[in-house]
Amino acid sequence: MKTHYKDDNGQMLLATGVVLMMALLSMAIFGVKSAGLSMPYDDAGESTIDASSEVAIALPELAESRAKIWYEGGLSEYESVEKSMESLHQDVLHHGEIRGVELKLQNITISENSGVINVECDLGAADRNSMLARNISFELDLD
Repeated sequence: MKTHYKDDNGQMLLATGVVLMMALLSMAIFGVKSAGLSMPYDDAGESTIDASSEVAIALPELAESRAKIWYEGGLSEYESVEKSMESLHQDVLHHGEIRGVELKLQNITISENSGVINVECDLGAADRNSMLARNISFELDLD
């Protein structure tokens, strides 16, 4: 006949293994966070500043170039600038996606005064850690 002994050695070995695995896992997570591999974007917010500056600098020239194409196609100055800003809004969204920053042109206001088109809009830029809003205004004369 076999005699049964109450033996906890197997359970203690299993518990030791689980504790060791948890310790290794926590060290691995800490190592990834320390190396910055868990954050794909710049955590200092520089990406929002850089991307919004690029858009603010390029927007008037791009709007004028696109509006001239529409104007030469037979649309009025006002309609040309309006279509230009609509297409630029889509391009700004796409540019932001590529850069890892959410960029939006909001509150686009177009007005005409003596043949000069005034454009005002708000540019919003945001990433995981920062948000920036800036006002952009410029004048266009397509004649």
